[in-house]
Amino acid sequence: MTKIRIRLSGERPADLDNVVAQIKELSKVLNMKFTGPIRMPRRKLEISCRRTPCGDGTDTYEHWEKRVSKRLCDVEGDEKYIKQILRIKVPTNVFVKVSLS
Repeated sequence: MTKIRIRLSGERPADLDNVVAQIKELSKVLNMKFTGPIRMPRRKLEISCRRTPCGDGTDTYEHWEKRVSKRLCDVEGDEKYIKQILRIKVPTNVFVKVSLS
């Protein structure tokens, strides 16, 4: 029995939940042990800068924010079934990190 830990991260939580649902459904069909999804804390990246580069005029600022959501799943089963889970189609805005143990 091989155990893998899958870490998903992306800007859209709905896309992450869709990928997790696919993994969960496939592991149920293949009779594999599935644990998760565990929601990790959302990372918030904030940037604020002055609107005018020269510094003249009033102090007006622009603010940008990017939120990164994360999910964590554990799957345990045979190697040939785990290879099928790793073949799931993932959207381009979802980043996947897989670690074997």
